[in-house]
Amino acid sequence: MHVACTAPVPRHPFALFFAGPGCPPNRAAAILLLTDIGERLRKTRPNSWSNGSAKLGLGDQRRLPPLNAVRAFEAAARRGGFQAAGAELNVSANAVGRLVKVLEDWLGVALFRRLPRGVVVTEAGRGYLDHVGILLDQLADATADLQRRKTSKVLTVTAGPSFIARWLVPRLGRLTERYPDLEVRMLASVQLTDFGREDVDVAIRHGRGVYDGLRSDLLVQEEFYPVCSPTLLSCGPRLQVPDDLAQHVLLHEEWNLLDQLDWADWLAAIGADGIDPQRGLRFSFSHMTLQVAAAGQGVALASSAFIADDLTTGRLVRPFGKLSVLGPHGFYIVCPNATADREKTAAFRDWALEEAADEP
Repeated sequence: MHVACTAPVPRHPFALFFAGPGCPPNRAAAILLLTDIGERLRKTRPNSWSNGSAKLGLGDQRRLPPLNAVRAFEAAARRGGFQAAGAELNVSANAVGRLVKVLEDWLGVALFRRLPRGVVVTEAGRGYLDHVGILLDQLADATADLQRRKTSKVLTVTAGPSFIARWLVPRLGRLTERYPDLEVRMLASVQLTDFGREDVDVAIRHGRGVYDGLRSDLLVQEEFYPVCSPTLLSCGPRLQVPDDLAQHVLLHEEWNLLDQLDWADWLAAIGADGIDPQRGLRFSFSHMTLQVAAAGQGVALASSAFIADDLTTGRLVRPFGKLSVLGPHGFYIVCPNATADREKTAAFRDWALEEAADEP
């Protein structure tokens, strides 16, 4: 159900610029709260972009431009026009243009050249954008960091759907038992995590473990081997050597992680001929192929990262014993270097590495 914003209409002349339908929260709203302060500041030392200008004395005040106008300028300069900026900020192009004019009058500098079909940022505008964009990003980061501190007991972990379903979920009870005050939030995603923009503490990534600016710890090095249900092994066609796979349905994972091994790779690695590696049934993720295998509908090529519990309980078995092929990648615990030693992040990493070390 859509709920309309019922807040009273602000009296500030620029407030409507940021009050879009449904009052969506954004960085601009935070800046609006600072506008009156910026407009009422009086005399101060000359402005500078150096760190020294931030060290104000007791009698000093910052001389700030109208910050909602700054936000409008930044969006227009970054987006290449008033129309695109208006779409981003949920206002009209004319509203953006008026605020940019307010800023230009305040600065005494033209930031855009008005053309018959659009606007072009001036050289002064480009220089101003370089600084303003950094400052707005810093404000957004500081705000997000402060908000994260309010939920410091919440640990957000992102991983692929199969890894969450097959590795993390069966072990979560031991994590919460060990850290009863830790609130775990799991996000299933196959996309790479942008730690600078997403509210994520830890990501489980599949790859080689080398990521710029990030700490990565190897959790599971993958091996691959066929698995099937005990019923299929005992009651189905013969399944004692790899060549017997020609008489069985092969189960495939449709979405392949990087160059993860598939049936064609595995059969080639062990030197098995005469088997069509492309035939069989296909599914989106590993946990789906393993579920079908457990139902006795075929033979799945399993990653060691996803199969330990099923082998322990006997739900699935390895028809060819210890025969396996080492995969080129592994699963890594990844987080920013700057937050790697935070208590909740370190607690999760230590627990996960201990769990992996205990596996046969």
